[in-house]
Amino acid sequence: MRQDFAGHSGSQPTIEQQARDLVRDLQVPRPATYWTDFLITSIAGWSCFALAVYYPLFSPMMALAAVIATFSLYRGLLFVHEISHFTRGGMEGFETAWNLLSGYPLLLPSFVYCGMHQDHHRISLYGTERDPEYMPFAHSRGMTICFALESFLIPLLLAVRFLVAAPLGLICPPLHRWLAVHASSLVINFKYKRDLGGGLEAKMRRSEVAVLGVWMVALLLASRGVLPWRTFAVWLMVVSVASFVNTLRTLCAHHYESEGEPMNRTGQLLDSIDHPGQWWTGLWAPVGLRYHALHHYFPGIPYHNLATAYRRLVKNLPSTADYHRSTNPSLPYSLRQLLAGRGHSS
Repeated sequence: MRQDFAGHSGSQPTIEQQARDLVRDLQVPRPATYWTDFLITSIAGWSCFALAVYYPLFSPMMALAAVIATFSLYRGLLFVHEISHFTRGGMEGFETAWNLLSGYPLLLPSFVYCGMHQDHHRISLYGTERDPEYMPFAHSRGMTICFALESFLIPLLLAVRFLVAAPLGLICPPLHRWLAVHASSLVINFKYKRDLGGGLEAKMRRSEVAVLGVWMVALLLASRGVLPWRTFAVWLMVVSVASFVNTLRTLCAHHYESEGEPMNRTGQLLDSIDHPGQWWTGLWAPVGLRYHALHHYFPGIPYHNLATAYRRLVKNLPSTADYHRSTNPSLPYSLRQLLAGRGHSS
């Protein structure tokens, strides 16, 4: 039900074959785990969001509710990473439910990530100027800092994209085509251009109409006094903080040391980072994203099996295995390495 890019060529080195054998039984997702986790996360997130709107402004209870809402909705949002790896027809209905509970209200419909993310995994594209999720941050501290700070603007940019530009694009096909190619992907590399094959532009239109519908209802309820106007201020605060946390997670997902040339599977592994950490690691890198190097090594493993796969590989692979070089102890440690321009080669 998920796409596996790890490959099964008989020419792979013995250590890689051993690694595949260790995780071979962990490739199958459990639908009940996905649905239960996502629904509980969404209920907690939106319930606490409502409480943050209800409680007095700047009160301790509002702050607590806002924090829980932020990390719950952030966790729910990152299930889109799993959705991007589902095979066609896998997990029936999950993407629709995700869009209704996360994508549309948070202005991030699934099309901004699904499809595009696969280019980040391709050996011919990873680390090159055609990789949508890669920039050479290790070579520029200024670029890294600017990228982190720009994350606070993402909610406003999403509002312009889906609540202003989208309606115009729906009545002006040339504008919509431009938006589809240049402004419909959640990317790091802004030079990336979207391939619109497979009816993607039509899917974008349907999702844009759905987003507009959800937000027009919210604005109508607010205009009639049913929904407090401060709801939108709380939304902006929650999404801005979640965006910043996700940006820090993204900066710690790789060493970003590529010189622009394609990397083989081992190169991708060594340029990626695992953060097994403690329980709180799951707050800033939820839904298995703390095991980012492992995910690039075996993209077919569902998030709920990654911890087991990590333990097996660390315990059973020989000390000479490249995989042992892919773990960092914490987010601050990885950020310091990146800002200092020191990655796995240090």
